[in-house]
Amino acid sequence: MNDWQQSLAGAIERVEVRLDRLKRRLGTALGESPGIFIVPYRSYGGGGRLLVQGRVLSNTPIGKPVDGDKLWRNFFNTYRRLESDEIAGACIRARFGEVTGDAVSDEEGFFSFWLQGVDASPAGHWSHVNLRLCGPGAVNGDGAKAIAEVLVPSEQARFGVISDIDDTVMQSYATELIRMAKLTFLGNAHTRLPFPGVAAFYRALQYGAGKGATAPNPLFYVSSSPWNLYDLLVDFFDLRGIPAGPMFLRNWGISRNELLPTKHSGHKLEAIETLFEFYAGMPFILIGDSGQQDPEIYAETVRRHSQRIMAVYIRDVSHDERRDKAVQELAKEVIRAGSTLILAEDTLVMGRHAAENGWIRQDAIEQITREIEEDLSRTK
Repeated sequence: MNDWQQSLAGAIERVEVRLDRLKRRLGTALGESPGIFIVPYRSYGGGGRLLVQGRVLSNTPIGKPVDGDKLWRNFFNTYRRLESDEIAGACIRARFGEVTGDAVSDEEGFFSFWLQGVDASPAGHWSHVNLRLCGPGAVNGDGAKAIAEVLVPSEQARFGVISDIDDTVMQSYATELIRMAKLTFLGNAHTRLPFPGVAAFYRALQYGAGKGATAPNPLFYVSSSPWNLYDLLVDFFDLRGIPAGPMFLRNWGISRNELLPTKHSGHKLEAIETLFEFYAGMPFILIGDSGQQDPEIYAETVRRHSQRIMAVYIRDVSHDERRDKAVQELAKEVIRAGSTLILAEDTLVMGRHAAENGWIRQDAIEQITREIEEDLSRTK
């Protein structure tokens, strides 16, 4: 970012903060008393540490979506997500067993902190951390309490999976602005569609190739989508039977370092590096799509961590000869670095490669094939 752009971004950020404060003061002066809600985000942990993160808002949480919701209701809910009323300076107290920790929300209502010295066994499953507001002015009631889910992978997990979401798991048409906007503003979790067979493939990756009960492999989702859409993504994953995992989304607010949220590679690389550092020694499978920068981001990751990347799966959504050629050139670089990049037309290609390498069970291919047929039949 140039100096003038950074100065402009900083000025806009300061104006945005002041407007938010003025809006809250006007609401208080007019006698409004909105509830305060803690919105926890699924996170990760290990080694006696749990990362607790979320946001403090005064918006009433949006209810669960209903199949058949009217377009106007979906549009209104999307507006409410994007027009969030953040609570800055709120004190959040987390408790897990006998361990507690406090944090204060920033100007955008976000909080993120570590609980140290916890026993999160049995690992491989979600640990539940109790959250509540604390300090002067703490609000009583259900809205001021929440439960955060934190995943602690088992030491017996064979590998981890890092996946993009838009146009990798969920059909978003990120390269088609009008179509993407229609889906975002007029749809809900019921109207958003997964790519055929994704849920079965990700479940197969989660449970690996072992027979019987095995330690699940952790799945992490790294996306450039804003945190404002977090509830929609969680509902979508739950409805479609896609394994849950910690999410790394973005703050789409103006910041001093970025005028517009366009730097996909920086955000994703930072999140990936965070996971590689925290889970030192764990190998990973990387899954993305050809629509934006995933192949370039993952190729850079292979250059940095070639011995820890089992494979890179790229879903071909661009259907552009020049783009396919560019991805194939990246695939050659990945091979030279000691890994593999598969440009796949559909989920079954990825599944077969994973089965051939012993990362998922052979009978999972039948499940993926059956789910692809079922998913396709629903779109007819």
